[in-house]
Amino acid sequence: MTHPTPRLSVPAAVALGSAALGAAFVTGVFLGKRWPPWRSRRQQRLLPPEDSPLWQYLLSRSMREHPALRNLRLLTLEQLQGDSMLTCEQAQLLANLARLIKAQKALDLGTFTGYCALALALALPPAGRVVTCEVDAGPPALGRPLWREAEAESKIDLQLRPALETLDELLAAGEAGTFDMVVVDADKGNCAAYYERCLQLLRPGGVLAIPRVLWQGEVLQPQKGDKEAECVRNLNERIWRDARVHISLLPLGDGLTLAFKI
Repeated sequence: MTHPTPRLSVPAAVALGSAALGAAFVTGVFLGKRWPPWRSRRQQRLLPPEDSPLWQYLLSRSMREHPALRNLRLLTLEQLQGDSMLTCEQAQLLANLARLIKAQKALDLGTFTGYCALALALALPPAGRVVTCEVDAGPPALGRPLWREAEAESKIDLQLRPALETLDELLAAGEAGTFDMVVVDADKGNCAAYYERCLQLLRPGGVLAIPRVLWQGEVLQPQKGDKEAECVRNLNERIWRDARVHISLLPLGDGLTLAFKI
């Protein structure tokens, strides 16, 4: 059985001419005479070391920190465990996402000195609110003068008690689905419980951010008895399989997961 010749959507002469040009182009490519410009450089993943000139260039051409926020970051780095806070590029990304989704209300678990809370507060409108949770009164007291200096103190609602208590109270008060952005940077042992409650509090289209999800590489093969690394690894698996969110896991800082509630 013979099949009919396919009909051309253009005149035969044009089709033949196009075919000839295409053949000449392909021949030129494979003979090394011409490469498409967009293929002239191999794309590669690039994350330079933080002390490299290239990384410093990256920061110098991207960071726009409010002076009080920068001073708070530098002050925090002087404290014991100060390097566990959000990196400046993580904080700016979250602030920009808050602006993009026109966030009015944010939740921050793990205040420490309030660097993340302040970054979010500065991104929110005048009537915005950041509920931030901490169990130790010392670090927030250190940061509060800089919240005030940035004229953002009134937006920051500090809860000095275990984060799970605050989350349960917010849910009991009917605030499920009312938060635009959530940052979970508290103790990793409770990260699964935090995730579930925060996802309930987050509105559809909201952003849930979790830093330190690579746990300095320990998530690949947690040491026996390292419960925090195991919890982080399990949470990463859980979020990846969670059909309630779209996700990105970014190689910023010690890893940053962004979960976008569907």
